[in-house]
Amino acid sequence: MPSFSQSEVDALGARAEAMVDTLGAISAEPDRLVRLFLSPEHRRAADRVAAWMRAAGLAVSEDALGTVRGRLGQGRRLLIGSHIDTVIDAGKYDGPFGVIAGILAAEHFAQSGKRLPFGIDVLAFGDEEGSRFPATLSSSSACAGIFRTENLQLADRNGVTLGDAIKAYGKSPSDIPAAAYPRDEAAAYVEVHIEQGPVLETREQPLGVVTAIIGQTYLNIEFLGEAGHAGTVPMMLRRDALAGAAEAMLLGETLARDTKGEVVATVGRIAVAPGATNVIPANVLVIFDIRSGSEAARAKLAEALKSGARAIADRRHLGLTITSTREVATTPCHPAIQDQFADAIRALGAEPLRLGSGAGHDGQAMAKLCPIGMLFVRCRGGISHNPMEYANPRDLGLAVAALIGFIERFEPEKLG
Repeated sequence: MPSFSQSEVDALGARAEAMVDTLGAISAEPDRLVRLFLSPEHRRAADRVAAWMRAAGLAVSEDALGTVRGRLGQGRRLLIGSHIDTVIDAGKYDGPFGVIAGILAAEHFAQSGKRLPFGIDVLAFGDEEGSRFPATLSSSSACAGIFRTENLQLADRNGVTLGDAIKAYGKSPSDIPAAAYPRDEAAAYVEVHIEQGPVLETREQPLGVVTAIIGQTYLNIEFLGEAGHAGTVPMMLRRDALAGAAEAMLLGETLARDTKGEVVATVGRIAVAPGATNVIPANVLVIFDIRSGSEAARAKLAEALKSGARAIADRRHLGLTITSTREVATTPCHPAIQDQFADAIRALGAEPLRLGSGAGHDGQAMAKLCPIGMLFVRCRGGISHNPMEYANPRDLGLAVAALIGFIERFEPEKLG
C-alpha cells in the first residue's frame, strides 16, 4: 500500500489547487465563473483537461456529449469522474476537483509502471449542474446507457435545443448510444467531491466516506383562497391563502426538525397572487424540497406534510391542490467501496467519517450502470455554488492520496 509523507501530500495539493485555478479562469464572463454545457467555455475547459490527461500518460477520447475520457490499462474499468460545467456565478471546486483528482491518481499509476488488475477511465462530464438546459446528468446518463432521446428537444433560454447544441459542438446526436459502457466493462464508478456542507469542518476531519446520495421529493402545494380588500375584510372572515401557506411552511420545518437530521425540508420558492400589498392573497403556490438518505423517512414526512396541509386548508376554508413534480430515489454507495475508501483514509491518519450527500451527483446516473462510491473533501464554511467556495490545498492533497490508496485496495470481485 502506498504511504505518503506530508511533503508528498502537500505537493499533490499544490498541483491540484493550480489546476483548479486554471479551470476556474475559463469563464463566459470576466467577473464571475460561468461555464455552461456545450458552450465555447466548455470546449476550452475540455481541451485543457484532455491535455492534462495526455501529459499524465492516458489515452484520450471524447464522446458525443463531450465527455472527455482518459484511459489507462486493460480489462474491466474503474471509472473515476466528475463534471466541468458550473452554475451561474459558481465556485471553482465543485466538479472540476473530482476530475483533477482522477487525473493525478491515474498519473501516479501510469508513472509507477505498476500493472493493475483492472483499467482506469477518468471521465470529465459536461452536464451535471443543468444550468443551460432544463435537464441534468445528460453526459453521465449517456455513459450509463440511460440517456433520454426526448431531451434532445429541450431548449435553453435562447431557444437553442440540446440537439442543435450538440451539433454546434461538432458532435452528432446519432452517436450518443455509442457513449454507453457495456455493463460487463464497468466495474465501479467513484467520485471525489467537496462536501458542499459543513459536517466535515464541524467534525474537524478533512475527508469523509459517502454512504448514499440522498433521495429527493418536490411537493407543489397550492392554497386557494379569496382576494379581498386589505382594510375592509375582518380577520375572522378572511380566506387568506398566504397565511395558510405560511402555516404549512412552519409545519414542514417542524416535521423535518423532529427527524433529528434524517430528513431536511426546504421552501426556496413561493408564488403569491395577485401579489399586491393591499389585497388579501387569493392563490399561493409553495414548493417543498424534501431530501433524505432514507426512502421510508422521506416518504413518511411527505405524507405527514400532505395530511397537515389538508387540515390547514379545511380549518381555514381554503381550496388545496398537491402535486409531486420530482421523485428521485436514494442512491446508495456500495458497502465494499465505502470500506475501501475508509481504509484509505485511515491509512493517512484521518478518521473515516461517514455521511450522506445532500446534493445530487453524476453517481445517480452511473449507479444505473455499476456500483458507485464517493469521497468527500472538507470545504470552508460548507459553502458551495458560490464564489466563496474553498478547499484547503492540504485537504485536496489528502483526497488525491486517499483516492490512490483506494485504487490500490480496489477489488472488483468484492462488489458482487
